[in-house]
Amino acid sequence: MKSDTTLGILGGLGPMSGVYFCEMLTRHTRAERDSEHLDFLLSSRASTPDRTDFILGRSDESPVPAMIGEVRKLIGAGADLIAIPCNTAHSFYESIQSASSVPVINIIEQTVAFCQAAGLRRIGVLATKGTVASGAYAEVCRKAGLSYLTASDEDQAIVSSIIYDQIKQGRPADRDAFRSVADRLLDRGCDKLILGCTELSLLKKTATLGDEFIDSLEVLAYASIRLCGKEPIGFDDALTRFQPVLPPL
Repeated sequence: MKSDTTLGILGGLGPMSGVYFCEMLTRHTRAERDSEHLDFLLSSRASTPDRTDFILGRSDESPVPAMIGEVRKLIGAGADLIAIPCNTAHSFYESIQSASSVPVINIIEQTVAFCQAAGLRRIGVLATKGTVASGAYAEVCRKAGLSYLTASDEDQAIVSSIIYDQIKQGRPADRDAFRSVADRLLDRGCDKLILGCTELSLLKKTATLGDEFIDSLEVLAYASIRLCGKEPIGFDDALTRFQPVLPPL
C-alpha cells in the first residue's frame, strides 16, 4: 500500500497489549521527523466481551458485534488497513473481515507464514485456552505444512494463569513457571515457540526469553509497517527478510 496509508488498530483486547503495539509501531518505523511516522488510529474498547469465555462456552455474550462495530468506526475515521493485536480475537477473523470494507491483517497467518519462510518444521504455540480450543493456529499451520504442538492440559492451566491472573491484572509474571512450561514444549521437539498471546509479548518486553521464541506481536508490527509503505527498523534479521502479503478482501 502507499506510504500515506492509515492503519486502524482494534485494541483493548487487552488494553496494555494494544498500547504496546502502538509503541512498537513508533519505535520500529524509520523516521527522522514526526511527519515520517506511520499514521494510525487506535480503538481501545476494553469493554469488549471476553473472547476466551465465549469460545469456551463460559459466556453467551459474543465479542463479534463489538469488534465489528469498532472496525467500522476506524474505517469511518479514515483507516485503510486494520490490525488486531490479539490472537484470540482472530478466532472470529472471517466474521470481522467479511464485515470490513478494508483488509484486516491476520496476526496468525502472518506469524505462521514467517515460520514457514524461516524454514521451521515443528512449532509450539503458547496462547490462551480460547485460542487453542478454537483451532485457529492449528488450521493455519496445517495449510502451511507445519507440525503444531500446544502445552499439556496442566501446563496450559499455568499459561492461562500467567495471562489472566498475573499479566492482565498488572502483576509480575512468574517467569520460572513460564520457562518450565516452555522447556517442556521444546523438549517435545519444537523448533521454536510462538508467543501466541499478546499478553505474553508483554512478558518478553520485560524479560530476556531467548531466540527460541517468536513474538506474534512483533510479527504483526513488522507486517503492519511494511504493508503501510513504511520502512521497519530494529527487528531481528530473520524477520526483516520476511515479505508479508496484503490480506485480500
